[in-house]
Amino acid sequence: MTLTQLRYLVAIADADLNITLAAARVHATQPGLSKQLKQLEDELGFLLFVRKGRSLESVTPAGQEVIDRARLVLAEANNIRTYAANQRRESQGQLVLVTTHTQARFVLPPAIAQIKRDFPQVSVHLQQAPESQALDLLTQGDADMAVVSTAGDQPQAGIAVPLYRWRRLVLVPRGHALEQLGRVPGMADLADQPLISYESSTRPGSSLQRAFAKVGLEPNIALTALDADLIKTYVRAGLGVGLLAEMAVNATDTDLRAWPAPVEVKECIAWAVLPRERVLRDYALDLVRALAPQIDRRDLRRVIDGNQDPDWPEPPTWQSLTQTITS
Repeated sequence: MTLTQLRYLVAIADADLNITLAAARVHATQPGLSKQLKQLEDELGFLLFVRKGRSLESVTPAGQEVIDRARLVLAEANNIRTYAANQRRESQGQLVLVTTHTQARFVLPPAIAQIKRDFPQVSVHLQQAPESQALDLLTQGDADMAVVSTAGDQPQAGIAVPLYRWRRLVLVPRGHALEQLGRVPGMADLADQPLISYESSTRPGSSLQRAFAKVGLEPNIALTALDADLIKTYVRAGLGVGLLAEMAVNATDTDLRAWPAPVEVKECIAWAVLPRERVLRDYALDLVRALAPQIDRRDLRRVIDGNQDPDWPEPPTWQSLTQTITS
């Protein structure tokens, strides 16, 4: 039995039993992959898959047990390789980061630029996805880290490290009726306006929906988008009042007027979520530190290695942190 055979086996399972697709994913030939699978089955003494002609129809119960254990073996083999690379102080590799548009567009560039300066041979791959999908990609092993936000409990998909706190802003074009109020708009003012916010705002349990329900009101969500830049575009077009992350509004938006959202709209926390039971390259931890300089790197490593319980400092506000990570 070899690691290559186990890798091929898992690739077949992940390709929905499509041997051609599995072979392409592991850069093998289809005959070569089929030969390795047969050798593995011969050694084990039982079939891993139910066959129909030359195709694989389903996984046998014993095959599922082997696949589950193969994933653990491959994960630990990868951990050993990663540990060795850290011990050798290797400065090359790749970092797969899954996050939302807002974080990728407005928060991550200075931190990633720092990593590229310190580790020029490391390739960084950004994948944009909504929070729920981002965490799914992390748990499936398709990413090294997720950067997401919540307005409630911390994410449970891995080791969650709090980075900073941020507010949502109310955004309108200059001269809008809300600007004529002469005060900060409240929940009742917002309930009378068509709102433009993130796609997640339409979910019944979203923090925005809860905020309106708490005061007995219902939001009129006219448009949603995953992209904060799109929200600003539609606000400029006069299609509604924007509700978006404060990171997405800056000094160049001189044609727009912004206020902090009413206190009923809860503050959010941005998290770096790291996989459990997986050794990470040192440059991944350096990225967390670049985003959260209040975190001690030694504490971060000890928590990830399982040698210390998390006891993170209170995350700073975005306004107080921004000068640090962008300087």
